Amino acid sequence: MTSDDDAYDPASEGAQMRFDGRMSYTDYLQLDLVLGAQKPLTDTHDELLFIIQHQTSELWMTLALKEINASRDLIARDALQPAFKMLARVARIFEQLNNAWDVLRTMTPSDYTAFRDDLGQSSGFQSWQYRLIEFCLGNRNQALLQPHAHRPDITEKLTAELAKPSLYDVAVQALARGGLDVPQSVLTRDIARPHSYDEGLMHVWEQIYRDPHQYWSFYELAETLVDIEDYFRRWRFNHVTTVERVIGFKRGTGGTGGVDYLRRMLAVELFPELWRVRTVL
Repeated sequence: MTSDDDAYDPASEGAQMRFDGRMSYTDYLQLDLVLGAQKPLTDTHDELLFIIQHQTSELWMTLALKEINASRDLIARDALQPAFKMLARVARIFEQLNNAWDVLRTMTPSDYTAFRDDLGQSSGFQSWQYRLIEFCLGNRNQALLQPHAHRPDITEKLTAELAKPSLYDVAVQALARGGLDVPQSVLTRDIARPHSYDEGLMHVWEQIYRDPHQYWSFYELAETLVDIEDYFRRWRFNHVTTVERVIGFKRGTGGTGGVDYLRRMLAVELFPELWRVRTVL
């Protein structure tokens, strides 16, 4: 055994131990704000889990949006390689969001029922960052601006995104700049609306997949986009199964059809040609 006099002192090896007037870990990360942002409305045990699950998801979405926007700008400048690194990070962020559902699924129907009524009409359906991710990736349903009409600042962000080419749009434009015969109808479409499957574009991707060595950067771009959508679909699927496990087929707190609504979202394809091309190879 050792006495207190023999206890290890990190300062002996140079560790900073005093922070009067200096930046500390808590200061840099604004932890007083972050850790003070959980305000349960009830004294039920599981409400804190529910709040932290959704708050941390929103933080990961903030990072995903930064990476998507930066990668989109790079692709528009034909700087594909650095964009791939950023998009790989987005896929891992979606994986992190997937893993979070495993924690939330430890909450039973009885646990959730104890505080659900106190949520009022608030719902994940109203997450403007999730909506912005969907818009960035190309699922552009303008009807979904309506839940944010009470916040002009948020509506402005979402509307501004609809005026930009989606991630898939800039990818397809890169193919055209690379000399591939992308249909004009795809290049000149209304970017404020969702992309619809185009047979001609599918054949452009087929050309790339049939000769990956000639079109290696575009081949890698295709697989990176598939990776993004794969993880995004898993995120949606895990959302559906978690909701069904916790509330069954009740309507969502925000008024949606709950599981029925979420299942419809599973059918949405972001990059349809990249999935269909596999059938013709």
